[in-house]
Amino acid sequence: MSTAEADTAPLDDVMLAMDVVDTLRHNQDLVTRELSAENREQTLIDKLREIYRQQGIEVPDHILKEGVAALDQSRFTYTPPKAGLGTTLARLYVGRRRWLPALTTAVVLAALAFGGYYLGYQPFVQSQAAAARAELETVLPERMDAVYQTIFEETKVQSAATSADELRSRGKVFAREGNKAEAERVLAEMTAIRDTLRQVYTLKVVNREGIKSDFWTFPEIDTEATNYYVVVEALDESGRALTLPVLNEETAVTETVALWGLRVPESVYRTVEADKRNDGIIQGNTVGLKEYGFLDVDYTVPVLGGAVTRW
Repeated sequence: MSTAEADTAPLDDVMLAMDVVDTLRHNQDLVTRELSAENREQTLIDKLREIYRQQGIEVPDHILKEGVAALDQSRFTYTPPKAGLGTTLARLYVGRRRWLPALTTAVVLAALAFGGYYLGYQPFVQSQAAAARAELETVLPERMDAVYQTIFEETKVQSAATSADELRSRGKVFAREGNKAEAERVLAEMTAIRDTLRQVYTLKVVNREGIKSDFWTFPEIDTEATNYYVVVEALDESGRALTLPVLNEETAVTETVALWGLRVPESVYRTVEADKRNDGIIQGNTVGLKEYGFLDVDYTVPVLGGAVTRW
């Protein structure tokens, strides 16, 4: 039977021919023995006819011949493809429902990670680095210049401008070296000078119930001597108490406080003591004035230049 004839053959004939091939395939001993004989085709056909008759099936000779021919040509037989790249790719394609979802997820996650790193994290790091460089190269030096200019214009003492100029030069060196912490520390010192120049207050002896107005102590380094103090506070123009940095001469630590002991000669101490004892009110309680544009207090009574923050 030709290929064209097979294509137009009744379905029953085709199925029967396939069954003949299957019968031959399951009787390999018969096939080997008969096909080695000289009249193998006719002999094999006779044997097949007998096998089907025993099953009560009449198979036309042309079907039996077609079955024998099909066995020789390996028709109706599945032959696995040879291993190779094409076969591997074909099997991957056929099994794509198993691996494609996982691969798609992995690709999406990789794309998100790649995009997040190159489009998000790296630009952020680069912008941070650029901002840090700009701060050191431009922002901090400009702020130092601005603070110095303010000090120069507002100060009434040359020492403030001189100190600020020295600090500015040192701070710019730190900025060029990339030392941000030291540059910011210098800027803070310059700012403190400016703020001090702008302060205006009156230094007065405290005269309130429950708070000492004066006291004395024996210094640890010289127990034969006596140090005398008056307790003072700084009041601004509206009468509000300020907190100021004060160096404690006993601990050498600067603390920001609202009250501190100002060391004075014994004569001043005795005067304050007598004034308060007279009627409970210290009439002459002003000990100094801090004016705008100056760094230091202008004392109206003698002082010895020391202070304590605890007593």
